[in-house]
Amino acid sequence: MSKTTIAVLHGGRSGEHEVSLRSAASIMDGLRDVGQYEVLPVFISREGIWTLEGVRVAILPEPGIGGLYVLEGEKAGEVIPVDVVFPVLHGTYGEDGTVQGLLELARIPYVGAGVPGSAIGMDKILMKAGLLAAGLPVGPYLWFTVADWEENKKQLLKQIEEELAFPCFVKPANLGSSVGISKAYDSAQLEKAINEALQYDRRVLVEKMLTGCEIECSVLGNDRPEASVPGEIIPCNDFYDYSAKYLDDNSGLEIPAKLAPETIKKVREMAVQTFIALDCAGLGRVDFFVDEKTGEMWIIEINTLPGFTSISMYPKLWEASGISFNELLQKLVKLALERFSQKERLKTTFDPS
Repeated sequence: MSKTTIAVLHGGRSGEHEVSLRSAASIMDGLRDVGQYEVLPVFISREGIWTLEGVRVAILPEPGIGGLYVLEGEKAGEVIPVDVVFPVLHGTYGEDGTVQGLLELARIPYVGAGVPGSAIGMDKILMKAGLLAAGLPVGPYLWFTVADWEENKKQLLKQIEEELAFPCFVKPANLGSSVGISKAYDSAQLEKAINEALQYDRRVLVEKMLTGCEIECSVLGNDRPEASVPGEIIPCNDFYDYSAKYLDDNSGLEIPAKLAPETIKKVREMAVQTFIALDCAGLGRVDFFVDEKTGEMWIIEINTLPGFTSISMYPKLWEASGISFNELLQKLVKLALERFSQKERLKTTFDPS
């Protein structure tokens, strides 16, 4: 039986470039272990150059090519057929709908959410608006653009202090892995945090600090998604920042989370509701703050291409739910092909007669 060829995109033009490399290494090892896949490691440099084993390649937005177009060398002009693309790209220019749009135009199946789900899932401001529209709980927040900041700095600082208070969290609207995120305890730290966030995006989100424990729940599926057991993050730092996630080895993971059965049920239900409301597909990890003392629960965000490193919560939660790492990869490939088949049946022409 012929093997399924999977192009694994990794690296990318993002502040999460290094995290992508770690995730991709784990995924490629897992796909190779399964034995039924041929893996093509497509590296995307920080400048946006695509290479396969050192040779420049591209996916062209032209139906019928269906693979990697070789740009140089003896095989320039040839096409390497690809059955499925696994975009292991965290953050901008990969997780935000840009690569997904290219793959849609090229009509190549791919793992994960489509263009709208990826774009909304990446943009924290649009995400919150979508969750609120679906009647799902999010914490108090404010957002503004770089133009707003340059024109009304004093007014914004005052508004944040009055409406959200200190400490508060400052985030770029589009990024993940806690890159560019700061916790501000006073006005001076707040101003510094906003300037830091604006280095990564032209829009900034400021969130009120919420009480409770940080809970994460993995989701798997397309139209009928399922949720894993939830897990709790116990950060070694003041909050779960980049160092606590990827550099230090002292953060704790409680899997499954020590929550009341009714709270676990609610977390899993809300994770699926979030996944569906934001039009996600394949995989996603929904993050919460849960305060069992008050019974309150807030959705922090969804990650449509969550980390897949050896210490990442997404595969760990599914392993605790009975699905091994390699089984999980097989399911994701199957879901990608299933979703592609559904979309291929849709009409793209209209005859008004």
